[in-house]
Amino acid sequence: MAHTAHRTRRTGRRHPLVATAMALPLAVLLLVVFDGWETVATQASSVGVMLGR
Repeated sequence: MAHTAHRTRRTGRRHPLVATAMALPLAVLLLVVFDGWETVATQASSVGVMLGR
């Protein structure tokens, strides 16, 4: 019987924290460029009201 080396195959899926770390700088850049801080604050406030906080 021939011995074959066991190799792990990458499936192309990233850990959620890695994906977040990759996307977060771009998201911040877009917020700064398009002046979206007020929109984010408004949406967060609306969600808070909807949740009863």
